[in-house]
Amino acid sequence: MEKLFTTLKQIWNTKNLRNKILFTIVILVIARLAAHITIPGADLDKIKFILESQNRGEGSALAVLSLLTGGAMQRFSIVLMGLTPYINASIIMQLLGVVVPSLENLKKEGEMGQKKINQYTRLLTVPLAFVQSYGMMALLNRFSPGGSIVDVTDPGVMVPMMLIATAGTIFMMWLGELITEKGIGNGISLLIFAGIVATVPTQIAASFQAAALPIILALIAGTLAITIFIVFVSEADRRVPIIYATRRTGGQHKSFLPLKINQAGMIPIIFAVSLVSLPSILAQFFSQSASPTLQKMAEFSMKYLNPGSPTFWYNVFYAALIFGFTYFYVSIVFEPKKVAENIQKRGGFIPGYRPGKETEKFLAETSSNLCFWGGTFLAAVAVLPLFFERWISGGANAISLFISGAGMIIVVGVVLDLIRRINAQLVMHDYDKL
Repeated sequence: MEKLFTTLKQIWNTKNLRNKILFTIVILVIARLAAHITIPGADLDKIKFILESQNRGEGSALAVLSLLTGGAMQRFSIVLMGLTPYINASIIMQLLGVVVPSLENLKKEGEMGQKKINQYTRLLTVPLAFVQSYGMMALLNRFSPGGSIVDVTDPGVMVPMMLIATAGTIFMMWLGELITEKGIGNGISLLIFAGIVATVPTQIAASFQAAALPIILALIAGTLAITIFIVFVSEADRRVPIIYATRRTGGQHKSFLPLKINQAGMIPIIFAVSLVSLPSILAQFFSQSASPTLQKMAEFSMKYLNPGSPTFWYNVFYAALIFGFTYFYVSIVFEPKKVAENIQKRGGFIPGYRPGKETEKFLAETSSNLCFWGGTFLAAVAVLPLFFERWISGGANAISLFISGAGMIIVVGVVLDLIRRINAQLVMHDYDKL
């Protein structure tokens, strides 16, 4: 405890870091206030009813989607879609970066190329947000127990709502970039983190109302156990030994290259959550289709790929998304060829492997093995709590953890990253004083 107070005092006495943290807090407060500003013209009682439905797949599917909005969907807020369109734009740009040569070349240009890709991502977010705003409102009407929530047939009603929702997404994206540039950093993840944490008190209150004391204790124990497990694996790494030749003494210097077991962090979870409810949502639109094939596909999706009643096929689909995004994201951020070249340029080598191609191959194989275990870890934490919730609920879906497995990975990942950033800022401050 004394060490904690000492660290907090040190943070407060570091003016630059203190200002960044205060700026970040102010931006997060503004984002949470925006989530409470309602778009006029919708029936909020119906929206609240369908999102609080715990025993129906429809409501729970929207609840999964609303994880990234921090309750903004429930209030039909101006930030109705949160950062989901921006996340989808990021996924599209990263996929295009693999198949479009010009974008692939931009990635090789370093910081300037990344700035251009970020600009393209922002531009793509605007039409995606506009189209998705219509889909979201039409979707809410599909889930409505009776009567329309929004009159989607009236352009005079829909277009202003769609423009407001689109502007809300752009506003959230801008706030995230402000945090990244002028705050503590990693703004988009911090906004998602704030949205998840904001829903925790409501979730705790609902659990206390719906469950007896033994189940509450089981929920607390389960939440703590999963949190500890996430921290343990997130901080674990594979240390690849490296030997550098020292010119002055003619000897050797031993070091290591730390490769995280979970190299992708929380990014695969964020991507997977934004897509996992898509089949169930699309099924709502195609359930009344004139095509028998589309009707059968819709029935299959609503029965087997429904987040509200996770079946074996839903869990396989969810885990496959996480697994796929883990390999995909690590292939983008970790380049074995570049790392091998840097080791060779510094006069180093990995014992048992020649510099160059052999080192590159070893690093690629090691990274692939770590991706397997990292993807397994992320998929397990996301899926196993669903079975735990059904077990303590006696097979129903009435009781859930205070934070979902996906939510806990995001929260823990952001907190660990925040701690690292603060420690780095403190070290730089101490270095500048020398």
